[in-house]
Amino acid sequence: TIMIIDNLENLMQYAPLNPLIEEVWKFMQTHDWKNMANGHYEIIPNRLFVNIEDDQGKQKDEAVVEYHRKMIDIQVPMNFYETYGYIPVGDLPNVPFDTEKDIAKVPNVRPRCYVKLLPGEFAIFFPQDGHAPCISEGSLHKAVFKLLVID
Repeated sequence: TIMIIDNLENLMQYAPLNPLIEEVWKFMQTHDWKNMANGHYEIIPNRLFVNIEDDQGKQKDEAVVEYHRKMIDIQVPMNFYETYGYIPVGDLPNVPFDTEKDIAKVPNVRPRCYVKLLPGEFAIFFPQDGHAPCISEGSLHKAVFKLLVID
């Protein structure tokens, strides 16, 4: 799989990839998530949560590639565009992986390509997708849904 980029209204088309995508869709329909205060919100404990956050935009050369093993990211910019770098995890050098936080950060790697998302769009990053988020200007307000990988 490669990262997926689409409009939010099409999110349910991807539910066959992981049943928790449908739960994200339901949450979006039943909560005023775009106006929630910054923080960590458990949707299904230990399986699905969302972080509402403000991040300072970075230049391409400042953004750090990261990846996860247990969780899938659905990243949704809410106030401004956000650019993401992409590189397959298989192309990354071996670095220490923080199993407790489910993240590896791989500095000094140039992504293979970049994609720019606008509010109303989303990106899904799977465990094989190295991604460099937060490339933008100014302060980003975004939602990051984290879904447990289900075989």
